[in-house]
Amino acid sequence: MARVKTGFLTLLKGIAMGGADVVPGVSGGTIAFITGIYPRLIAAISAVDAELFKMLFTGKFISLWKKIDGAFLLPLFIGIAISILSLAKAIKFLLETYPVVVWAFFFGLILASALLIAKTIGKWRPGNFVMLIFGAVIAYAITSFTPASTPEELWFILLSGMIAISAMVLPGISGSFILVLLGKYEYVLGALTDFNIPVIATFIVGCVIGIVSVAKGIGWLLKHYYFATLALLAGFMIGSLNKVWPWKHVLEYIIDRKGVAKPVIERNVWPTEFQALSNQDPFLLEAMTFAVLGFGLVILLERLASRYQLKNVR
Repeated sequence: MARVKTGFLTLLKGIAMGGADVVPGVSGGTIAFITGIYPRLIAAISAVDAELFKMLFTGKFISLWKKIDGAFLLPLFIGIAISILSLAKAIKFLLETYPVVVWAFFFGLILASALLIAKTIGKWRPGNFVMLIFGAVIAYAITSFTPASTPEELWFILLSGMIAISAMVLPGISGSFILVLLGKYEYVLGALTDFNIPVIATFIVGCVIGIVSVAKGIGWLLKHYYFATLALLAGFMIGSLNKVWPWKHVLEYIIDRKGVAKPVIERNVWPTEFQALSNQDPFLLEAMTFAVLGFGLVILLERLASRYQLKNVR
């Protein structure tokens, strides 16, 4: 009975993590930290190594299950999957119906996350400032000089999964934010709601590869160059705010295989210019309100995480 109760609680925590992972700017890692499962999650991820694959191919399934803490990971990932699949359709609908307001909400989320990450850096040495500026410049350049539409081939979906999953080990960094930056957030949401099995399967494989390689690489950087890495990540998020600016003017479209027009080149504009160019309501008041709500949500989650950490220290 105790095992069933523990598994159910882990399932609920997974649902909370999945809900966070669907929203750019809210980190599933932060939810894991607040709910007290972060250390166990990191330990389970760290168990993925060459020995694990040896166990898999030699049929030592019981040892493998224990090594990866399967009794913990299985209900957690089921919860994450339930949450992502149930929320994906709703968020896709909101993005199609109220794009300005939704992107404004995401803007507030990501801005607050970047500032909180920067806040954790105790002493701002010159090297940290350099990494912050470097990250901001690189992210701004990537989001400015690349088309709004990135490849839809499976190799790019695989790469997106590899990079996005690395956010799981970082409280404050959102995997969905990474997908936004790569231009694949709405595409992956669409694949989930349409049950596009090849895309979903490729993305999951990318996530598995990412856990083994990218996530461990970021873990190594945090262990040896903690503050410099945080400064780089904060700069990266600040520079990429360019990507989630709510008011955009489309300069060039392409027609995809389904006959749907998709923007490939956009530029950010002020709300008044957006209204003049598109003859659409910029929803300025609503956008500002939801940006503040997004900002406040991240601050609230950070406060909860801080309280949890203080409680454990005591």
